[in-house]
Amino acid sequence: MPAYAIIGGQWGDEGKGKVIDYLSRNAHVVARYAGGNNAGHTVLNEQGEFRLHLVPSGVFWPQVTPVIGNGVVVDPNVLLEEMDMLVGRGVDVSRLQVSERAHVIMPYHVKLDLLEEQARGGGALGTTGRGVGPAYVDKAARLGIRVGDLLDDENLPGVLGRALAQKNRLLTRMYDAEPFALADLVATCRAWTERLRPYVASVDVTIALALADGKNVLLEGAQGALLDVDHGTYPFVTSSNPTVGGAIVGLGLNPMALKGVTGIYKAYTTRVGAGPFPTELNDAIGDQIRQRAWEYGTTTGRARRCGWFDAVAARHSATVNGFTSAIVTRLDVLEGITPLKVCVAYQVDGQRTTVFPGADALARAVPVYEELSGWTEPTAGLTRWDGLPRNAQRYVTRLGELIGAPVAVISTGPNRHETIELAKVMG
Repeated sequence: MPAYAIIGGQWGDEGKGKVIDYLSRNAHVVARYAGGNNAGHTVLNEQGEFRLHLVPSGVFWPQVTPVIGNGVVVDPNVLLEEMDMLVGRGVDVSRLQVSERAHVIMPYHVKLDLLEEQARGGGALGTTGRGVGPAYVDKAARLGIRVGDLLDDENLPGVLGRALAQKNRLLTRMYDAEPFALADLVATCRAWTERLRPYVASVDVTIALALADGKNVLLEGAQGALLDVDHGTYPFVTSSNPTVGGAIVGLGLNPMALKGVTGIYKAYTTRVGAGPFPTELNDAIGDQIRQRAWEYGTTTGRARRCGWFDAVAARHSATVNGFTSAIVTRLDVLEGITPLKVCVAYQVDGQRTTVFPGADALARAVPVYEELSGWTEPTAGLTRWDGLPRNAQRYVTRLGELIGAPVAVISTGPNRHETIELAKVMG
């Protein structure tokens, strides 16, 4: 029963879209398990450049069944727009499945997300404002609307009415905002249902049957492990579990089905939004990396904060997820920068540590760097290990040692074929 998880090892934006598109050539099911349209995956292949937020990146392969699991929160407007975009560009979405247990991002979630972030003022978390956090709040509070509820035309007004009564009180009494009308939301839901009904399925059954048939199932992570609500830099985190535990819960997956867990890391580090970032470069090198790699969010367009590779954080992600291999992306961005620095420890309150601390201590952490020689020879687009400059090889090898998982794949560019495969990630 071969299931393979691909998980971001940093604060997201590691290049999961490109890697999953590349690996999906050997997959039969590609499944998103957490997050919502606050994630952005960019895919560049023979069919063009695509920016995806909900549809799994394996959708471009004809043998793949792309599925959206119960752990995902789905904004139907975004999903339908994305499906229309794909169809309009010649991509078949007929095999897409959406879990009946996935929760729906309602219009009031989006409004509350924006109002709550504004109310935080200087303590804002830097959320994307897409309604993801409030949708997960309702899920935990048992006030959520699930995809399956949309299909239950008779009971939908009652289920939605109970949730809306609370949300309208919040909107009007706490934020002095306009309430939502139940009739309008019911009409919106019924319009969604008309189009989504053919795609709604019991995704856990789809995955179980594929595994029973010995088919490869690829689990597509969103965000990164350092944004995990339990294991990340809380409270500067997302509202779900991008880690491997989230993959199991978010798809109804038998843990024994996991054959490999691979972590994706940029050759440097980036972060979007607020929160501690020990290796951040607020200098010309940071600006150079940002501009060369065009480090701006796929979802929000916000400039990403850039810094040296943080091996303490990387090892934490590897430990939490049990990474069996690693993938390094954006290696070509570092061309011409020398020396290169890698954070191998922190000084926290005068004490050296290699343990990744909580957000409060992390804000006081001073990075301890190891220097490695850079390279000037071009690496962009290379497809063979022996074509890499010697110092680039040393750098990649050292990252694998510090992560604690061997590097299996190196991405040398955004295109599908710009990849060096050292070992198989999937059987």
